[in-house]
Amino acid sequence: MNRSEIVENIRDRVIESVSQNMYLYGVTPSIGRLYGTLFFNGEPMTLDDMKEELKMSKTSMSTSVRTLMELNMVERAWRKGIRKDLYEAQDDWYQIFTDFFSNQWRKVTAMNMKAVRQSLNELTRLMDDPELSESDRELIQTDMDKYQYILNYYKWLNAFFDFLNSDELYQVVKKKMDADQ
Repeated sequence: MNRSEIVENIRDRVIESVSQNMYLYGVTPSIGRLYGTLFFNGEPMTLDDMKEELKMSKTSMSTSVRTLMELNMVERAWRKGIRKDLYEAQDDWYQIFTDFFSNQWRKVTAMNMKAVRQSLNELTRLMDDPELSESDRELIQTDMDKYQYILNYYKWLNAFFDFLNSDELYQVVKKKMDADQ
């Protein structure tokens, strides 16, 4: 076995390991293998190149690339004289993680905030009922206070996501550029 084959085997081990953990990003191991292949390739690849490298269908490659683009893990590339679409891996794993984490949590937070605000509005209207008993009024107020607490928490989460997407994060927690650090 020559040195380049040894390097390929070592890469394959890392790609396979990374692909098995891609479920954290909500994708299958095969999509993870595609990302790893693009990451280590060093040059943009066409769908045909990917198909050949991974021995998968072109349709599967296209779907996988689209998924990786939605996750901001892959982007289109351009090379003079090449008419086919080229794709390359984003190589800033720090940014990929913060984008993914923030985007996923922002979706959940927005959905939850909408439900809480709707509930607060309904309870506010109930509080206007002149026939409401004192015990019901206290129950509603207790819930309204809890809903306000929840909204404040979600506002804090959104501020946290803003922090994650800012350069301030890397002033507090430095990116490690040396594997031994």
